[in-house]
Amino acid sequence: MRDLFFIAFLGLFGLMGLRRPFLLVAVYAYIDIVSPQRLSYFLLNSIPISAMAFAAMVGAWLLVDDKRDCRFSVRQGLMLLLVAWCGYTTMTADFPAEALTKWNWVWKAIIAGVFLPLTLRTRLRIEALTVFMILCASTIIINGGMKTALSGGGYGVLNLMVENNSGLYEGSIISCVAISLIPLILWVSKHGTIFPSDWKVKGFCYALCLACLLMPVGTEARTGLVCIVILAGMMLMRSKRKFIYGPLMAVAALASIPFLPASFTQRMQTIENHQGDESASTRVAVWMWTLDYVKAHPGGGGFDNYLQNSFTYFAQSTVNDGTGPRVERRLVTDKGRAYHSAYFELLGEQGYFGFAVWALLHLICFIRTESIRRLYRRRDGPDEAWIAPFAVALQQGHIIYMIGSLFVGIAYQPFIFMMLALQIGLDTYLSRKRKAAARQVHDLSLRHGQGLPA
Repeated sequence: MRDLFFIAFLGLFGLMGLRRPFLLVAVYAYIDIVSPQRLSYFLLNSIPISAMAFAAMVGAWLLVDDKRDCRFSVRQGLMLLLVAWCGYTTMTADFPAEALTKWNWVWKAIIAGVFLPLTLRTRLRIEALTVFMILCASTIIINGGMKTALSGGGYGVLNLMVENNSGLYEGSIISCVAISLIPLILWVSKHGTIFPSDWKVKGFCYALCLACLLMPVGTEARTGLVCIVILAGMMLMRSKRKFIYGPLMAVAALASIPFLPASFTQRMQTIENHQGDESASTRVAVWMWTLDYVKAHPGGGGFDNYLQNSFTYFAQSTVNDGTGPRVERRLVTDKGRAYHSAYFELLGEQGYFGFAVWALLHLICFIRTESIRRLYRRRDGPDEAWIAPFAVALQQGHIIYMIGSLFVGIAYQPFIFMMLALQIGLDTYLSRKRKAAARQVHDLSLRHGQGLPA
């Protein structure tokens, strides 16, 4: 029954996309975020629906969509350079078979980031993609939030609809993504036009923000707690009443501690001492191995080259054997451990050049979004009041994702390339509007100079 529902849902959107091609962009976003093929028993998981949605989206744009306002930015060029370099490192990878498996979805995620800004020609389309990203992720977040509220969750215990905890169904990843979405959710609650801002929309958005905050609790992901702290700091920094909201946030944080599961607080305490937690100690050891590897292989080792790592490190734990608690150190040998960091993932797999291209892409996006915020921050007209807050929301979500990715290997996730596409699409859309306004002023001045009526 579930399979039939998914097929009917996707089929309906596909048919609607014949008349409104942009809806196929929404279908692609839904498939790459929710991954309904993982929720299917046998029908959807037997066909490449993600590749089919991608082909349908691009094909509809090529055949039907208006391309007069399309612009190609430097950041899209950097994405093309990055995917080309990834293709090269895949051909020369240390583990060709494993690298090819990862390449099969990475190239599509990056190319989608190149393509999506070409379709974001209007405010409605920019907002529509934003809303779809939020609603698609909310199918996982609401499920996890309700289970956390009812059962408390647990590290590696919270079931997010599937047994395979990869993609957004992995605890640390969904915690990072959920917190990064909160600024966009709050923007929709105030400035959205697809769903007008009334008490029902605001109520849903605030409840969804609560579910997002519950994700790090339910998954017990330390990454999520770091992201919450960063979000609170950025929101406080933007607030005009810092000395009021700052103490209130601190009191609220302290008041929430008794209601948190004991396992959550115990796990969060390992943040201050990575040697006290074997998972954190392993990550540090992998990162040190990566630095040594890239010194010997500046071009990187291709996707999944971490499979060859092997290292030994000291871990410590507190032991209570009846004579009182004491700290015990032990030597641990491990191998084939994943990077658990987007930065070291890029560095190890793509080398110095690939890492530089990736870092430059994110840096330019951040700078351009900040420029938009400063340019439009004092414009409160009905057609421009939404722009600066949207730029701030994108900027905050981007920063949270990038800080969260310090501890999770999510460099190539489709979600972040959709967020980058929103930033590029907003920039090119506003550039077109400014140029059109400048042309209009120029034409009016010429007509006035010639004595013609405006």
